Amino acid sequence: MNTEQPHWITSSYSENGGQCVEVATNLAAIHGTVPLRDSKNPAGPALSVHATAFATFLTGVKTGEFSA
Repeated sequence: MNTEQPHWITSSYSENGGQCVEVATNLAAIHGTVPLRDSKNPAGPALSVHATAFATFLTGVKTGEFSA
């Protein structure tokens, strides 16, 4: 696999008819960023988030920091 190209993945929890965000974590070690995109528009723009910020966000999700 070419590690310079994003390898897009969707969460296994995303079973809502394609209303998902996709991430490409394979670029974190190489570029220090994690690209995100709308799964409904794969040819559209992608947002790149710093890998550390993305890891912090995931930790917050897992610990319930964002629960209502």
